[in-house]
Amino acid sequence: MISEIGGMIREPTYQAARAVAPMAEAHFARHIAAARQRGEKQHAPEPDTRAIAAIIDATFWASLRREEGQSPKISLAFFPHEQVPQPLIFERPLPLTPDVLTKLGPAVERPGIHLGVWRDSTGDLHVWGSTRKVPSFCFVLEVIEPGLLVIKHRRMDGFGKFANVAVLKGEQVKVIDEQGASLPDCPALLQALVPFTSPGSWEHKFNLLIQLAASMRAHGHGGSLLVVPAGTEEWRQSIVHPILYSVTPPFSALAELMRQEVNETNENLVVAAVGRAVDTVAGLTAVDGATVMTDQYEVRAFGATIRRPEGGAPVEQIVTTEPIVGDKPVVVHPVQTGGTRHLSAAQFVHDQRNALALVASQDGRFTVFAWSPCEQRVHAHRVDTLLL
Repeated sequence: MISEIGGMIREPTYQAARAVAPMAEAHFARHIAAARQRGEKQHAPEPDTRAIAAIIDATFWASLRREEGQSPKISLAFFPHEQVPQPLIFERPLPLTPDVLTKLGPAVERPGIHLGVWRDSTGDLHVWGSTRKVPSFCFVLEVIEPGLLVIKHRRMDGFGKFANVAVLKGEQVKVIDEQGASLPDCPALLQALVPFTSPGSWEHKFNLLIQLAASMRAHGHGGSLLVVPAGTEEWRQSIVHPILYSVTPPFSALAELMRQEVNETNENLVVAAVGRAVDTVAGLTAVDGATVMTDQYEVRAFGATIRRPEGGAPVEQIVTTEPIVGDKPVVVHPVQTGGTRHLSAAQFVHDQRNALALVASQDGRFTVFAWSPCEQRVHAHRVDTLLL
């Protein structure tokens, strides 16, 4: 861990911190420079390699400690408190050490609360307080569990789920592939997977599919969400009838919220309403069977059983990828991606080629199935690294 000798900070002892820091610095520098070019001013300052490594190092060692029998689940944000309204500011800033972070953990373990970190007059890092608001493109480091950290940032004018930059687990580092380099050069597939690729290409500020995926993963029961084209009933050919939990009229809370204008006056209310509606829909996926929702976010059914249409061919092979730098596509049998739930989802997309299938496993894995016309195969994109 980082220690002080004669007022100087020694190099971090957590090797992954030193390995990932230059990449993270380049990532934030690139995004903040692009924001400046667009004339956007309300963004966080750029974190440098030294600060990034120091924050990761102290947080990693803190995550391995316990306070009153509990491991700390904390989130740190790197920016000066003057950038946000109504932060909680300590009278005396605290040193950025594993001991301090462990002691503060119980106060900030609820989602959405961050410990603020910035430099003092000598350039050393300190914890200045806590906040619920962070500037756009702010370096945020979150502890998911002991030894598992995620570097992320808030998007410009974005809501809900932050964009993940890298995942650190022990000495393993997974850097998120923003450009989707592991995906084939297939426009139809890339368009289908837009919500699960580059945050800069997200079509709407709420990116509901990412929020739904995160909520499905969080409930821990496992589940499937089938996203079908609006205005057609072809999806029914791949569902066993009668559907036990058919929804009439369609549940349209998310669709209505997507049409609502968001401004500074109603932002908090709309974001809260979106969160409640997302959790309502995601909760349906915990019921045995699949939830069916249109691409306009109207829920049509849940608890549905997937079947292969009469005369349809079984899916034999699929292509698997992960949005991680250096990942390579692999062709496998669909059972290698998971159990019955994954096999059924792959079959559904094989037969309903304009649909998506989102599948959460009880162990936290999350896979998005889409048809790739260029490969003439179902493509399984494992995205749990985006949802932590």
